[in-house]
Amino acid sequence: MRKQMIARWIAAGVLLALCGCGNTGTSSTSSGTGSGSSSGGNGASAPAPAPPPPIEIAAGTTLTVTLDQDINTKTNSSGDVFAASLAEPVTVDGRNVLPSGTKARGTITQAQAAGHLKGGAILALTLDSITVNGTKYSIESSQFEEAGKGRGKRTAVGAGGGAAFGAIVGALAGGGKGAAIGALAGGGAGTAGAAYTGKRDISLPAETRLHFKLTKPVSIQQQ
Repeated sequence: MRKQMIARWIAAGVLLALCGCGNTGTSSTSSGTGSGSSSGGNGASAPAPAPPPPIEIAAGTTLTVTLDQDINTKTNSSGDVFAASLAEPVTVDGRNVLPSGTKARGTITQAQAAGHLKGGAILALTLDSITVNGTKYSIESSQFEEAGKGRGKRTAVGAGGGAAFGAIVGALAGGGKGAAIGALAGGGAGTAGAAYTGKRDISLPAETRLHFKLTKPVSIQQQ
């Protein structure tokens, strides 16, 4: 009788041991499965952040540029394209939107050599586009105009809309490109003097500083 009881206890112990091993294996498997799922979830790529909104440059903003080339009523024609660079940065709410050196392109809307109209030459320019971070933006700007009327007289009309006498405050130095061009008194923002040749043609050397105003706002995408 005693032996039977001992045998039963031994059998019960073996069964309990076997059940414990089975539960441990199941728990390990479940734990491994959960860990794998969690790892897979962490491996998913996060969505890319949205690009910052564009910044708008308001109409009426002045764009001060320097010419990258010579322009002359004797050698240039209406419709010719010219290149320029921003001489001063443009900021919006303290943020530098258009840095100095930003490339701009424009069109010669009128180029009339001296002698075609009572001996007076006429030159008119406007800006068409700027390039920022490799992206070209079309713009609309006011027109810079320079006109010579008769011997000893010359006038200029710029982005400020006023007319005044042109004034040259510098000359070509050392044979290099560029001249110091004076602003015109009473002409308002956007006017500048120009050099006149012996035949009263109008010449704007490279590095001449001109002012234009945006007539429509333009939105610039920030990086």
